[in-house]
Amino acid sequence: MKSSIFIALVLSLPSSNKTVRMRIWRALHGMGCGVIRDGVYLLPVRTAQQANFADIESDVKAAGGFAMTVEMNFKSSFQSAWARQLFDRTSDYASLIIQIHAAEKSLARLQQPQAELLMKRLHRAFQLIIKIDFYPGQAKRQAQDALASLERVMQNLFATNEPRKAKGRIPRLNTGNYQRRVWATRKNPWIDRLASAWFIKRFVDRKARFVWIDKPKDRPKDALGFDFDGADFTHVGNRVTFEVLLASFGLDGDPALSQLAAAIHFLDVGGIPVDDAKGLEMILKGARNKARRDDELLSAAAKVFDHVYAAYRAT
Repeated sequence: MKSSIFIALVLSLPSSNKTVRMRIWRALHGMGCGVIRDGVYLLPVRTAQQANFADIESDVKAAGGFAMTVEMNFKSSFQSAWARQLFDRTSDYASLIIQIHAAEKSLARLQQPQAELLMKRLHRAFQLIIKIDFYPGQAKRQAQDALASLERVMQNLFATNEPRKAKGRIPRLNTGNYQRRVWATRKNPWIDRLASAWFIKRFVDRKARFVWIDKPKDRPKDALGFDFDGADFTHVGNRVTFEVLLASFGLDGDPALSQLAAAIHFLDVGGIPVDDAKGLEMILKGARNKARRDDELLSAAAKVFDHVYAAYRAT
């Protein structure tokens, strides 16, 4: 029978030192330790938090207590299942979901800065849970869905320059009908528009020319529009323009493009956090700070997307 290995910290502190006891308890709680009994704290082996046991062990000994880190090898499936349930985060996610639903009801009464601050707090709370959720399951997905729903409500309430969501299905198109065209979008492009323009040039129309307009009514008559109200390609349902383009031209099944799309979606409208998104955003901000014109920014951004796409394809 396959064994299940955990690492445990066994400790005992002088009852008189309440300050140290509280500090140690808070540290262990923040690490997401399972509690077998008072003084025996458990972690799955090879977690990032495991390294903190050494520091806590030193603190306990410095305070005149006893501490020892040991390996615990659960031999039976029953024992392993019992140990795993010590790390069940269902109640933590449930509490967060209640807060998310309450926030959704309160959004209409808030100003945008207040709503954004509230959203950041909820995302931060979600991140704290997933850091100690060693066996994620349905509860995590439910919390992700609740956060994504809240993001959609916020987008509809506070969107100004961003396109509104269109309804309906996304038809499959032939790239042969979209060659050597002029493509128009709003000037000062950012995440979704930059990624969309890169995708058009890389996968749809290699001879594409781009024009940057102030308002939708400024679109040239012969131009294809993207990422504004009334454009040929814009937000549909919960998909941002980049995701709509992928689906339109049958490339939403490309794993590397799908990974990139998840980052673009998060950076454009929020939702489920993506590990690589913030790094991508930081690099693009640098490109934007150096660019003097929109064409120059697109050229720099395209190189970034090329590299990210290549990296995703290699994984």
